[in-house]
Amino acid sequence: MLDLSPHSHPSVYLTPDVPGIGGLIKQRPDDFLVEEVPLYQPCGTGEHIYLFVQKRGLSTQQLVAILARHFRVRESDVGYAGLKDKQAITRQVMSVHTPGKVPEDFPQIRDDRVAVLWSDLHTNKLRRGHLHGNRFSIRVRGVPLRAVFDAKRVLECLDAVGVPNRLGEQRFGALQNNHLIGRALILGDHQAALDLLLGPGSQACLSEANTRARELYAAKQYTEAIAFYGRGSMPERRALAALARGANPRRACDQLRGLSMGFFLSSFQSAVFNAVLDRRLRDGKLGTLIEGDLAWRHEQGAGAGAVFKVDAPTLASAETAERLAAKAISPSGPMWGSEMLRATGETDRTELEALAAMGVTPEHLGPAHAQLGDELRGERRPLRVPLMYAEVDAGGDEHGSYVRCGFELPPGAFATVVMDEVMKVHAPFTPDSPDTSDTPDTPDTSESPDAPPNSAEREPKGGREPKDDEAHP
Repeated sequence: MLDLSPHSHPSVYLTPDVPGIGGLIKQRPDDFLVEEVPLYQPCGTGEHIYLFVQKRGLSTQQLVAILARHFRVRESDVGYAGLKDKQAITRQVMSVHTPGKVPEDFPQIRDDRVAVLWSDLHTNKLRRGHLHGNRFSIRVRGVPLRAVFDAKRVLECLDAVGVPNRLGEQRFGALQNNHLIGRALILGDHQAALDLLLGPGSQACLSEANTRARELYAAKQYTEAIAFYGRGSMPERRALAALARGANPRRACDQLRGLSMGFFLSSFQSAVFNAVLDRRLRDGKLGTLIEGDLAWRHEQGAGAGAVFKVDAPTLASAETAERLAAKAISPSGPMWGSEMLRATGETDRTELEALAAMGVTPEHLGPAHAQLGDELRGERRPLRVPLMYAEVDAGGDEHGSYVRCGFELPPGAFATVVMDEVMKVHAPFTPDSPDTSDTPDTPDTSESPDAPPNSAEREPKGGREPKDDEAHP
């Protein structure tokens, strides 16, 4: 039986005995604060200007464009460690390649949405994954002040057990169907991929322009549809332009090459990972290891982000139990690909079942990897991550009362997963018909990272830093 849900919200909570506080987040940018915790500090010399930037109401890609114009460089000369949400106040380090120049050679940035908190020089471009983590401060509105006690209980539990490392709903887009586009591409169903990307459906959350563009696509008025997409919708615009030139569905899907292709494939992997995570939660095995698992190393230094096989002697070891309790290691789950290291035994069966429920088998992944790119090489991702420096308080301002949750998460982890446990406002998912045209629409309520629906913009997969062509300092 097919299960095409993205599993972006939990089917069971890790803290079912603690009432959810309800409420709303991100009512205004000041309610959602994100600050990068840098992996390293700039050395003071080099060809790259490092900027610690506070932005408001901008995506990271919009910030890149502003910095490129200001410093008169190409957008590819601007680097960043991670994507940050648009509907928030965020602080992150950016780099700009300006050989022979220093920050004092440039005027102040004149944009009310951007503030530079400090600047320095460094020897290399800032790359994706070059961060230690993200610090969040999130206000929940529309709740009584006494809700602070239940919020505190939830964060204490997550601090003790770890946070389910779910890929949040922002990974799947406003229509919650990015994973289905990835699935169609893997299966070679190019027409289905285009219909999901461009076609009409249940679109209560879409703008009037987006809805009209999809209607025009359905009427095969491709050129007219392009006019209703903004500059940020390049995958849609490129695919429509190819169709207007008479390209067949496969050729039109070729226009999704690059980051947009990787984003859709990553979304598919994420949905399968989330299904495995849900199974682990239902079985009460998020913070335990079983024989056949591949355990993830959270420790800093050599070996961090690597996995090791859990056999019977390892499972019986007192050292394994101690490291597991300390959240130094965790079970891992699959970001499926043709070269992904596979678990064994019960764990492998569970992961295969989750893949099969999407209508995909390991045999599909090899040819798809060859055709679609290295995103389908595959990797492991920890099923839980540590929650660090948690704090809860309550207060009020001119907009009313709130409960504030503060915490730090490793790179690649989603703050909305923590807030799901605190607020418990999402009902468990009820599977729809396997017909993908009926995929439910869900508004994008993302935090860092800030990839928009059906966008080329994405964050690194997993909790591991991606490989770069420059070594970390």
